[in-house]
Amino acid sequence: MEERRCLDGDETPGIGGCTAAGEEVEGEPQGRCVDLTSFQLHDLREVEIPDDLVELDLTANRLSELDPRIRRLPQLRKLSLRQNLFDDKGVEPISQWKAIAGLLELVLRDNKLRNIPDVSIFKSLLIFDVSFNEISSLHGLSKVSDTLKELYVSKNEVNKIEELEHLHSLQILELGSNRLRVMENLQTLTNLQELWLGQNRIRMVNLCGLKCIRKISLQSNRLTSMIGFQASSPDYPATLRQIFPNIQQIDSDIFM
Repeated sequence: MEERRCLDGDETPGIGGCTAAGEEVEGEPQGRCVDLTSFQLHDLREVEIPDDLVELDLTANRLSELDPRIRRLPQLRKLSLRQNLFDDKGVEPISQWKAIAGLLELVLRDNKLRNIPDVSIFKSLLIFDVSFNEISSLHGLSKVSDTLKELYVSKNEVNKIEELEHLHSLQILELGSNRLRVMENLQTLTNLQELWLGQNRIRMVNLCGLKCIRKISLQSNRLTSMIGFQASSPDYPATLRQIFPNIQQIDSDIFM
């Protein structure tokens, strides 16, 4: 088990606006960070969990149930359950754990979830990752805090963009590798900077209202039109550069 202190505010920050492991984020108390990545644990019975824990990384284990001690970590700000065996029932208790309501980052990537879990208790949540699961609908996102800045739902089975309208602070939206056919319900995301919709079944694109876009991916779709422009060529990168002169990336092409 690796235990480390969280970085001080004047130490090197993470890259691209995302905080690096162990980095202190705004509003985060000083405390300990425990990294149990790749221990292949089936449970945490033999693991000491300090009461002043700020970050707990349980990536790449064999966990299917939440250890009840996690609910007694009032300073916890980052929790990663990535690459485990959690199903909907396995993560259900977290919706009732009021002591960890100050959580800023929750990673449930690469598990066995079929639905968006209830995370309404986390009123200050900034990062939410449920990519690489078996989720077929975004139903439940309407309960996610409007403080959210990064949402990752790639590699699922989602067929409709919905319940995002209230996420006015959202900066990164990842919905690549799903079953989307229509790009819709994004017009209120006026602070969105990165939009990843590659490898879907989208034909029509509407970017109205998305004035802050810096990076976008629409590759491997079935585009035929884009807000009135014909994209059947498709030369949609040129169209995007006309609409967003400050854009930095389209698919794999990076502009300086």
